[in-house]
Amino acid sequence: MSQAVKLDDLDIKILRALEENARMSYREIAQKFGVATGTIYNRIKKLTDRGVIKGYAPLIDPEKVGLNITALILVQVDGKHLVEVEEEIAKFDEVSVVYDITGDFDVAVVARFRDRDELNSFIKRLLAMQHVKRTVTNFVLNVVKEDLRVRV
Repeated sequence: MSQAVKLDDLDIKILRALEENARMSYREIAQKFGVATGTIYNRIKKLTDRGVIKGYAPLIDPEKVGLNITALILVQVDGKHLVEVEEEIAKFDEVSVVYDITGDFDVAVVARFRDRDELNSFIKRLLAMQHVKRTVTNFVLNVVKEDLRVRV
């Protein structure tokens, strides 16, 4: 498990600004907080080097690109092979999230599909994986909130 990084007020302000608009320039951030552009550059570089900032990606509406089905899939795995199975599941393009969880199931997977046939094929691939005991699939009917950004 990674260790928390100590952040000061300016680091937090920078992270919040980037969460709102990752395309904001160093100059714009510097002006917003009344510091030098070089300070912002150095802070963002340090946050990136320390793994706080993992990268930048656009927020894409899945339905607008044809991914109309979101499924939450719970997976039961032979315990000795949990990490191995999780790493294999994480390689599938359809998968957005893989969580190692507690309870009756070992893994929670969030994945997106164009249609039921793609989902069906995916579930069959999961069940065919060595060490996967069983799955339970839940369809997402309505998205009330979906925001994976981290609030600091």
